[in-house]
Amino acid sequence: MESGAAAAGPVPGRFPFPYTPYRIQEQFMEALYGALEAGRVGIFESPTGTGKSLSLICGALSWLRDWEEKRRQEEEQLLALGAGGQDALSPQQARPGSADTAGQPDWVAAFVQRKEERDMVDRLKEEQIRRKKREERLEKIRQNVQLKYAAKRKRCEEDEAKRLLQLSKEALSQGAGEDALDQLDHNEEELILAEYESDDEKKVVSGLEEDDDDDLEEEHVTKIYYCSRTHSQLSQFVREVQKSPFGKDTRLVSLGSRQNLCVNEEVRRLGALQLINDRCMEMQKNKHEKKSNEENEGKKRRVSRMVCPFYSFEQIQFLRDEVLVEVKDIEQLVSLGRETKACPYYGSRFAIPAAQLVVLPYQMLLHEPTRNAAGIKLKDQVVIIDEAHNLIDTITCIHSAEVSGSQLCCAHSQLSQYMERYRKRLKAKNLMYIKQILYLLERFVAMLGGNVNQNPGSQAVSQTGTVLKSINDFLFQSQIDNINLFKVQRYCEKSLISRKLFGFVERYGGPASAVKTNKENQKLAGLQDFLLTLQQGSDKEGTPQSPPVEAEHDQLRTASPLMQIEGFLSALTNANQDGRVILNRQGTVGQSSLKFLLLNPAVHFAKVVQECRAVIIAGGTMQPVADFREQLLCCAGVDPARIVEFSCGHVIPPENILPIILCSGPSNQQLVFTYQTRDLPQMMDETGRILCNLCNVIPGGVVCFFPSYEYEKQVYGHWEKTGLLSRLAARKKIFQEPKKANQVEQVLVEYAKCIKRCSQTGGQMTGALLLSVVGGKMSEGINFSDDLGRCVIMVGMPYPNIKSPELQEKMTWLDKTMPRDGGQAPSRVLIENLCMKAVNQSIGRAIRHQKDFASILLLDHRYTRPAIFNKLPQWIRERTQVKPAFGSAFAELRKFHRGKLDAL
Repeated sequence: MESGAAAAGPVPGRFPFPYTPYRIQEQFMEALYGALEAGRVGIFESPTGTGKSLSLICGALSWLRDWEEKRRQEEEQLLALGAGGQDALSPQQARPGSADTAGQPDWVAAFVQRKEERDMVDRLKEEQIRRKKREERLEKIRQNVQLKYAAKRKRCEEDEAKRLLQLSKEALSQGAGEDALDQLDHNEEELILAEYESDDEKKVVSGLEEDDDDDLEEEHVTKIYYCSRTHSQLSQFVREVQKSPFGKDTRLVSLGSRQNLCVNEEVRRLGALQLINDRCMEMQKNKHEKKSNEENEGKKRRVSRMVCPFYSFEQIQFLRDEVLVEVKDIEQLVSLGRETKACPYYGSRFAIPAAQLVVLPYQMLLHEPTRNAAGIKLKDQVVIIDEAHNLIDTITCIHSAEVSGSQLCCAHSQLSQYMERYRKRLKAKNLMYIKQILYLLERFVAMLGGNVNQNPGSQAVSQTGTVLKSINDFLFQSQIDNINLFKVQRYCEKSLISRKLFGFVERYGGPASAVKTNKENQKLAGLQDFLLTLQQGSDKEGTPQSPPVEAEHDQLRTASPLMQIEGFLSALTNANQDGRVILNRQGTVGQSSLKFLLLNPAVHFAKVVQECRAVIIAGGTMQPVADFREQLLCCAGVDPARIVEFSCGHVIPPENILPIILCSGPSNQQLVFTYQTRDLPQMMDETGRILCNLCNVIPGGVVCFFPSYEYEKQVYGHWEKTGLLSRLAARKKIFQEPKKANQVEQVLVEYAKCIKRCSQTGGQMTGALLLSVVGGKMSEGINFSDDLGRCVIMVGMPYPNIKSPELQEKMTWLDKTMPRDGGQAPSRVLIENLCMKAVNQSIGRAIRHQKDFASILLLDHRYTRPAIFNKLPQWIRERTQVKPAFGSAFAELRKFHRGKLDAL
């Protein structure tokens, strides 16, 4: 479907391209150019294998190049008029936003207009000077490679001088005796919370000397923000930019988290993102406090606090310019940071204002606090969100949070012990907030039916089950509606309390750390034992959906639970109607959890579409697009007239794809895989017979998708018992998708090797069969091109679990807030759309380039329903055949694959 509105605005003519583009690529770029020029919100679909990334790059950067040229000409015209001393600018030349002078005397209106013109000319002159300075600076770096080595040498000299100075200080202080500070250990000082002066938001200190800030801060030029889901997808996009005609003269910046960009090995070793963030922020604070501490050094010896050696103004300034001179991906940026001993995280952030193209992960753009912290300004900019088929789910996940009873009890115990240990050293405001946090934790555990002072692993829950509450009801029933959560959240953020607590637990929580037996430390005696019991309890339960801490850092989950609880507190500050709190009460308090579920993702997307000049939501498979239009854009207040949709076909010829909807199997068993019928032995037998027949005539690799891991396991077990599995294994070697992500690569390598070996040796074995799962590791982002995927089979329809409390709440919310779609309830539409998005992602794995060919088999009678059929991608839908009986489908498949083999 192509909308005429997409091509609004000037037709750009020919787009620079590394090779002669396909016609559909030209159409895509023209529609994209038109949408950017007209300031639209576009939903763009271009199937994988059609060169979508290059079309996005060349279309968007062509628009930016033309826009910059047009802007430059307008500025020169205005400056010329200003220099010529002309009294007035024409209405076309004057910019919008000038004061309304209606109803004023002519001489006042003329005076105001002249002043505005003079101000505008002055502003343009300043902009021009700044731009010229930047261009000269970057050109100098391009021409003079020696600058890089000079900067590196200077850094090494500074490091050596610092080292010698430190050695001198240590030599002088030797023999002076240990000066204990208020009975605390030497390196325990940094665990104490600094005085929290005010609830008001203060200017965040960046960590650089204040007079240096001005040199790094620049005005934001018009730019394109491109975001995708993973760092590997972003790196791939950057490589495409490097190969494109725009690769040499585009100022591109790759942004990432500290976890990806930090080059300080001490900090990187912390592993978990939240710990790295907190440690980095603390080191910046230390840098600022260092000056004042040095001034007081004579009066009172302070404990030396760590400052980051990679956080230096000169080096960051150099890295910023180096980033802008040449296009670099994340890996190249990190290498440069190590080489120049400069922080890539801050170097890239300070390069944002002057950049033309900023490449960043979803989280950084879609989460407002992260966006603000990174210095991203969206006003009048262009945003392109790629791989956006799961955009609604992504926004929902980013803004949802879950905490277990174990984590709540553990945090309460740690914080209580911390308060007891340092009570005499903490200021009144710190004590007040710590007590508030302790009270919140106590009430949260009570809501799960437990007592915060008892071991959560041994407290049984009397009333098990799942309860959903509105935010207001939850706050009221847990008796915390009188606490200002906004202030508590700000306190956690500014005081870095979770980092201090983590340091405290690191010191006293582990069994290896020796705790002194003086009176004060005896209060900590129970903490180690308690943490150990919690560790054992939480290891059993597992928290698969817990955000920011990754699975490989399981040991950090209980060591720093407050970090995760802060996310839950932040979620509770959403508007009452936009979310729900889920109380999930299991066997014990430790296994129970509190979860915040975001129902309305549009509230967090609204600011993006309101501030930006244009927003493009792009993907290989965007069908069905109704979700984006209704749930995301219209709910975010986007005028329907501003929304434009573009969908292009595939580059492969029609005869290279054979999609079939199969309604019955070889023994005439109707194929309807509902929850009630799919477990029947005859349904599993029929599926096996279909695969046996197909494996006889389809060469290479066959990928078969099941609705869930459980069903795939069940079918596999049934085939083992009946002997069907051995019949299948005689023709194709069978591989199963692993549940663990780190095993996927190995399975794929073995699968590919087997197919290659069979094609070379011939014989009875014709390739391999891969049993995969919809929504699993192999249904997205993995290419089954050429022989790896000559046939993709979809068993049944992967409807989501309708009994899930989260899904039921979302359905209820949609039915209350959204209009009915063509007589169908919005909740019903949601279920179908979730199902078909998953199907479309899976079946799109096979065709990856122009000369590729594959067959697609949908095993379920329900795919023939118009409401379902019309949600298939257009390029597949147009070529789909409906086969009521297996015989004709089998004949068609055999003819298709034999024809293709003969043509090879």
